[in-house]
Amino acid sequence: MNKIVSKEYFSENVVKFEVEAPLIAKSRKAGHFVIVKVGLKGERVPFTIADSDIKKGTITLVVQKIGLSSTKLCALEVGDFITDMVGPLGKATHIENFGTVVCACGGVGTAPMLPIAAALKAAGNKVITVLAARTKDLIILEEQMKEHCDEVIVMTDDGSYGNKGLVTNGVESVINREKVDLCVTIGPAIMMKFVSQLTKKYEVHTLASLNTIMVDGTGMCGACRVSVGGKTKFVCVDGPEFDAHQVDFDEMLMRLNGYKDIERDEMKKLEIINNK
Repeated sequence: MNKIVSKEYFSENVVKFEVEAPLIAKSRKAGHFVIVKVGLKGERVPFTIADSDIKKGTITLVVQKIGLSSTKLCALEVGDFITDMVGPLGKATHIENFGTVVCACGGVGTAPMLPIAAALKAAGNKVITVLAARTKDLIILEEQMKEHCDEVIVMTDDGSYGNKGLVTNGVESVINREKVDLCVTIGPAIMMKFVSQLTKKYEVHTLASLNTIMVDGTGMCGACRVSVGGKTKFVCVDGPEFDAHQVDFDEMLMRLNGYKDIERDEMKKLEIINNK
């Protein structure tokens, strides 16, 4: 069991946890994730490690409350324990001096992007990050991102903060003014799909960190399988990062939507329990 040592609300539905996990903190690298379980019969859910503190023996997770398991996790308080946590899992981000890198992130995708942006900057890259969200209240970690980036561009759908427009508008504005050697994108699958379509048009190599459904995290169950370049890959062991231009995002979106009706039913059950 892993103890929660701090909890901070970024917004009503986005929570940052600092969790005791000394072995994971010691060995994790940018791009790694953990799988957590809340309750003995809870489902196993992956979360990218946003940060770690080796001296304190902790890792940081940023969780968006969107389903049953994430809702249960966000209900935990400082001093509570996460039932199970395994990691670090997946392949670490390949870091080298590429040149100019655009980091395109949407919503809570900013959290897993933060250590990647920091590692890219430390390797000598010019790092330009595009933070995007529906509205100002959903923009997170802007100041922390500025510490590691040459430039941070904020985009909001409603224009309430930064520039009005989508993440793709921000990315395209950078591509149109200077040579971009690499784009890394993390966020909702539909967002990554459109970022990929944009960068493919401009022939900018792009990596997408995929957020598929996972169960065991070892490549045995097949729940996280995706098609990349016409071949079956498993996000938990082959990823989570893949060549975005080779990912079949439509297939991935279909699989992600496969359990939405069940998820809605479970959330209704939880609401009934909480209202009693």
